[in-house]
Amino acid sequence: MSKDEMRRGIAMQLRLLQQSFDAFDEAVAARLRLNRTDLRCLDLILGGGSMAAGELAAGLNLSPAATTTVIDRLERAGLALRERDPDNRRRVLVAPTDAARVIEREIYHPVGEAGLRALAGYSEPELATILDFLQTARQVQEEQAGRIGASGGAEG
Repeated sequence: MSKDEMRRGIAMQLRLLQQSFDAFDEAVAARLRLNRTDLRCLDLILGGGSMAAGELAAGLNLSPAATTTVIDRLERAGLALRERDPDNRRRVLVAPTDAARVIEREIYHPVGEAGLRALAGYSEPELATILDFLQTARQVQEEQAGRIGASGGAEG
């Protein structure tokens, strides 16, 4: 296989990988009766613990009002709660509930464990290459998202 054929194959596999991520997220959102933005917010608070509403707004790329609406929906679903920041009483923190942690264990941990098992067959130099590739691919995606956003593209 030529280098160009391998590059095209990698590009196709990345498209398929993105589609599989989307399908997984859609399945989780449907199971939890959430929309994709709510699911992204849940992911942020599960990964970061308590977060200020402003941090969530930045992480979600939403206005403060839209972020409040997302937090309200997660609260109603029993997956998030608001609490006052003990160091700054004017600041509200959003934290995952115990129910959210159960979802994390039941839905997300098995994915991580399966991924670790899949990576076990690679050598240390191969893992370093995979890590480098993933970091580069993420950087490319972030740059392209910025390019689309800067050009006045549709908000998604």
